[in-house]
Amino acid sequence: MRSVPRWALVSSGCAPVLLVGGWTTAALLEGPAYDPATETISVLASYGAAGFWVMTGALIALGVCYLLTAWGLRPAALAGRVALGGGGVAAMAVTLFPAPSSGGSLSHGAVAAVGFVFIAVWPVLAAGRGGAAPWGLRPAPAIAATALMLLGAAWFLVEMNRQGAAGVAERLVTGMQSLWPAVVVASCLRHSDGEDPSQ
Repeated sequence: MRSVPRWALVSSGCAPVLLVGGWTTAALLEGPAYDPATETISVLASYGAAGFWVMTGALIALGVCYLLTAWGLRPAALAGRVALGGGGVAAMAVTLFPAPSSGGSLSHGAVAAVGFVFIAVWPVLAAGRGGAAPWGLRPAPAIAATALMLLGAAWFLVEMNRQGAAGVAERLVTGMQSLWPAVVVASCLRHSDGEDPSQ
């Protein structure tokens, strides 16, 4: 089993901090006119938004974290690492197509959807088939993580269509997506430490 470098814990651990910190700070800059329960994160990164640069910077940093984590997560299957890296590229690419301040954008929505799919399926694609795999790379937890992400996405789409709590749903699913790589990296490090106490 190939080991995960310890810096991957930093890159994976920074992802949720940067994402949540980005949307929190950008929402504070936006002021009371922005409703985080009903409005999406994309609104914070739209042209003219008070927190445009904060949210845009957070998305770029999130993408870099995903790319670095994919690079360092050597015990994972290659397909999963590629999907995680693809999600990182999509997180950065979505900043090239910011959502308008009102209404929708096909290009923004398409890039965001591609990124979501990559990040939703990477746990299953990264999973190992053997029982000796670290906990985060075993099929059962990987399938559960992907299923929860897909359920969260379905909830988000329902809320978007009925103009309900889309902001809450989006934050839940993107927060979960940003946290899972850190869980997997931590389980790999714990697994390798258990095998060889000298590491």
